[in-house]
Amino acid sequence: MAGHWQRHDGRGGPTGHLVAKGRTPLTLAFLAGTSWPALAADLTLPSLPVLREKTEELLGALRSFDLHNASYFGLSMGLVAFSTAAALLLLRQQRISARRERALRAELSALRGADDLATLLMGSERQLLVSWQGRDGEPRFEGDPSIVADGATAKRALAFGAWLAPADAALLDGALEQLKQRGESFRLTARSLDNRYIALEGRTIGGRAILRLRDVTGDRAELLKARADLGAARNDLRSMTMLLDSVAYPLWIRDAEDKLVWANQAYLRAVEATNIEDAAARSLELLNQQTRNESVRQRKTGGTYSARVTAVTAGQRSVLDVVERPTAGGSAGIAVDVSELESVRTDLQRQMNAHVRTLDELATAVAIFDGSQNLIFSNAAYQRLWGLDQAFLATRPTDSEVLDRLRTARKLPEQADFRAWKADVLTGYRAVESHETWWHLPDRRTIRVVINPNPQGGVTYLFDDVSERVELESQVNALTQVQSETLDTLKEGVAVFGSDGRLKLHNRAFAEMWSLPAGLKVEHPHIDAIIKAGRLLAPQEEPWIDIRGAVAGLADMRMGLSCRMERRDGSALDCTAQPLPDGATLLTFIDVTASVSVERALTERNEALERASRLRDDFVHHVSYELRSPLTNVIGFAQLLGDETVGALNPRQREYTDHIMRSAAALLAMLNDILDLASIDTGSLELVPEIVDIRSTIEAAMRGLEDRLAESSLHVAIDAPADIGSFVADGKRVRQILFNLLSNAVGFSSPGQTIRVSARKIGGEVVFHVKDQGRGMPPEIKARVFERFESHTLGTRHRGVGLGLAIVRSFVELHGGRVELSSAPELGTTVTCIFPNERQESPSDGRSTRNAVPPLAAE
Repeated sequence: MAGHWQRHDGRGGPTGHLVAKGRTPLTLAFLAGTSWPALAADLTLPSLPVLREKTEELLGALRSFDLHNASYFGLSMGLVAFSTAAALLLLRQQRISARRERALRAELSALRGADDLATLLMGSERQLLVSWQGRDGEPRFEGDPSIVADGATAKRALAFGAWLAPADAALLDGALEQLKQRGESFRLTARSLDNRYIALEGRTIGGRAILRLRDVTGDRAELLKARADLGAARNDLRSMTMLLDSVAYPLWIRDAEDKLVWANQAYLRAVEATNIEDAAARSLELLNQQTRNESVRQRKTGGTYSARVTAVTAGQRSVLDVVERPTAGGSAGIAVDVSELESVRTDLQRQMNAHVRTLDELATAVAIFDGSQNLIFSNAAYQRLWGLDQAFLATRPTDSEVLDRLRTARKLPEQADFRAWKADVLTGYRAVESHETWWHLPDRRTIRVVINPNPQGGVTYLFDDVSERVELESQVNALTQVQSETLDTLKEGVAVFGSDGRLKLHNRAFAEMWSLPAGLKVEHPHIDAIIKAGRLLAPQEEPWIDIRGAVAGLADMRMGLSCRMERRDGSALDCTAQPLPDGATLLTFIDVTASVSVERALTERNEALERASRLRDDFVHHVSYELRSPLTNVIGFAQLLGDETVGALNPRQREYTDHIMRSAAALLAMLNDILDLASIDTGSLELVPEIVDIRSTIEAAMRGLEDRLAESSLHVAIDAPADIGSFVADGKRVRQILFNLLSNAVGFSSPGQTIRVSARKIGGEVVFHVKDQGRGMPPEIKARVFERFESHTLGTRHRGVGLGLAIVRSFVELHGGRVELSSAPELGTTVTCIFPNERQESPSDGRSTRNAVPPLAAE
């Protein structure tokens, strides 16, 4: 890049023109900061050796002078004088030229120094100069064009958009245009597309527009980059601050001394401050002092404070999720208002608890498994249905584990390939729609199973024990068939019309009596069609009008009807219309032509009903007694096996034997209860009055429950005066009453509680109280506990068929007494049995006799 100065003339000799190689005068002037000097024109003079040669020629001519050449001599002398004058002038001019040459050489040396300095300045950094002579002049480039891009040409430097950022390129175009038109200087710093900083300077020099491009490097580049980053950071901070101000959650920043230095608008609204200075001046804080102290304590250890706290925001109490974490200069925090969420969660939990309580009251067993096939919910009916331990259910077993345990207990349908059957059951987790199936268990129960996939994954099982329903349906079908067959065997015509006046049911006699077609059951004709056909045989108008009104009249106007109709063949029919509860109407037609036949038919029908009643009673007694014998044998053999008189048993066999004995004993007690109730219903149960010692009777009833009392860690306290004595009653039934009451109290008591049995004679009555400290019962259950087959576990492990209290009431009422019950939730239950204390003593020894006991009758 360095240049040098030379002096040239037109023939290659030295001249007075100075040219800088590779540099123009404007460039040197721009770089050195000086103007270009005016240089004088060159002077061309003869040299001294030529002048000496001419003088010697002149002297030689003088020596050969003659008169003839006088004129020539004069001329020659003139030439000598001119030459001398010229030589003197030449010497003077040479001195002037030497002085000028020395001045030019000094100036050349100075220019060479300036050129060297310009070369040094140009080479010290990457730069490019572009100059224009006039507004529309062609650009002239000097310097390093690689400043634009590696391998770029000088002309590409003017394509600013190709290597500068768009905004900087547009700004440079505008500034350069102003420089060319108005000579306005500018200084800019632009950023290239490859993230380099370029210093741009424009000015005018000597009528030229100069653009200087320099590559900014080193500390200055870092400074510019830092300034750009700082500007971007400020813009980002300003945008972030505006964004955080629009956030609905309170945000704040504290310094190292835990003083509030910034807060968004949500925070200011929460503390009711106008700005951060107002909040600081009035010491308005969103969190209380205890919460702030705890946050400071945790942040000093380098941890993040996170807690759910209560605070007052804008005058209202709110629940906030607060997160405050340490920063380099203090801490930053955020508070999310979860008051509505907390309220929704509380309501949801309350609804879930209500649903759980509702599901626990359902007779349908419900079990919910999640997507991992783990049990997450089961109601009380599920536990009762399968007899699963509550501790096992609390472990959230998998569906497969539950099925395996039920199979081990033989509570699942018998399957040849259990694995395939279980895999088929578990396909419900991948199903889309619900699936219904029926399980026929080995214990002869029938379970309706509905497998319903959950949208969130998992399934919900619904188990309905439809054994009773299936049995009842079978009985209903059998009864319907028997009824149909019975109706078809009747000579009386029977027809049932629905609320719409159409025939729903009729027997063969009805169709034959009125000559109706065989397809009558399918057609379900209206009463008008029946009347139209009947008038052909019984033309009277009035009976048919009454019959139509009874069948097709207004529901609230229908009443019973009895009429007699005369047929064309001379026979007489008694017609009876009777409204049924479901809005239907029953029509019966009886042929009363012969009253004897009618009376005989009624007698036979009455006898048939009585035989059916006796057959029912005999069947109950027969079944009860016939079941007792094999059951007694089962108990005996089980007891024999349990005593190990025929051989030792392993622990599992001994467990099975104990289970057989307990189950058989429970079944025997159930049969006795059913037999007793059946005997009470038929009035065949007779009491055997005797003198009953009150205290010994209570102790005898307790002895039957010693094992259960010991197992349940319960204590029975007897509260009876030592002289309470005795009274007249059936001792066996009294012991049975007390046994059932104590058994019920044991079942609903918790370990460690006390059951109190008290007896008193008050006036003419003997009063027994059995009081437990169990859960008690709500009023809706207390109103039904004395009904048959009413069994309520109330969350305990007590199970039964619901006959105990019904038998108690029946036996007490047979003695002419009454039963009272007092109970409330969590206050225990008290059952009071009141017996009449009527006793007659013989005059001889004062002892009561059986014949002297007054009769005991049920109310």
